[in-house]
Amino acid sequence: MVKSLIEGATLHNGVNMPWLGLGVWKMANDEEVMTAVKGALGAGYRSIDTAAVYKNEEGVGKAIKQSDVPRDDIFLTTKVWNSDQGYDSTLEAFEASCQRLGVDYLDLYLVHWPVEGKYKETWRALEKLYTDGKVRAVGVCNFHTHHLKDLLAESKIKPMVNQVECHPLLNQKELHDFCRAEGIQLEAWSPLGQGHLLEDPTIKDIASKYGKTPAQAIIRWDLQRGIVTIPKSSNPNRIGQNGDVFDFELSKEDMDHIDALNKNERYGPDPDHFDF
Repeated sequence: MVKSLIEGATLHNGVNMPWLGLGVWKMANDEEVMTAVKGALGAGYRSIDTAAVYKNEEGVGKAIKQSDVPRDDIFLTTKVWNSDQGYDSTLEAFEASCQRLGVDYLDLYLVHWPVEGKYKETWRALEKLYTDGKVRAVGVCNFHTHHLKDLLAESKIKPMVNQVECHPLLNQKELHDFCRAEGIQLEAWSPLGQGHLLEDPTIKDIASKYGKTPAQAIIRWDLQRGIVTIPKSSNPNRIGQNGDVFDFELSKEDMDHIDALNKNERYGPDPDHFDF
């Protein structure tokens, strides 16, 4: 049982990645993202997830510098955007992200979407960055099993992480099983279904049984499935609340009830039909 915010999953290269982090999608590159990141670090979070396309890397970097938490204690993730994919352009995009973040290395660098005809060259660039010691771990986002099989057939380094949309209406069981068998850590973006699932009657009933919020029940469900999760909130109180999930454990029956909500329903784009 995961017992604290600093506990993490051990990736297949031995790097420790916190089970719970803060996602900063759609946060403005100003006081909003800075307040969120500083609030999260102050509440004990040690993992921050951003992306070049979020256009808030500068704010994330400033907040990290202004916090009392040493850089080496923070697990920092960003992603290469679709228009920057390809070998040379990915290497340039990485340097630009590091410059905006004000860091000289990343803990995790991800391919944001499987852009057809480009993601293998992009991955080759990530392998170079990893081999050169500029990033502690590399991975992908939004890769279906067929994308992973295609990549694994030619890659020298196996992705350490696959970050995908994952929540009770899209529990990603088959993909999770494949990733587990390959030693790839699954990570959930939009774990709360962009807020839609907080009013679900089943989740509300389960949460109330434990004296917890619906968000806390869903986050706990992720953790007990062995999935890294990065709920997004810019509200410091809610960020703290989302991190307060280590003093209870869902029963197998309640885990099964949440699993049964699955409808393979997405709130974000399907990677096979994304307008790149």
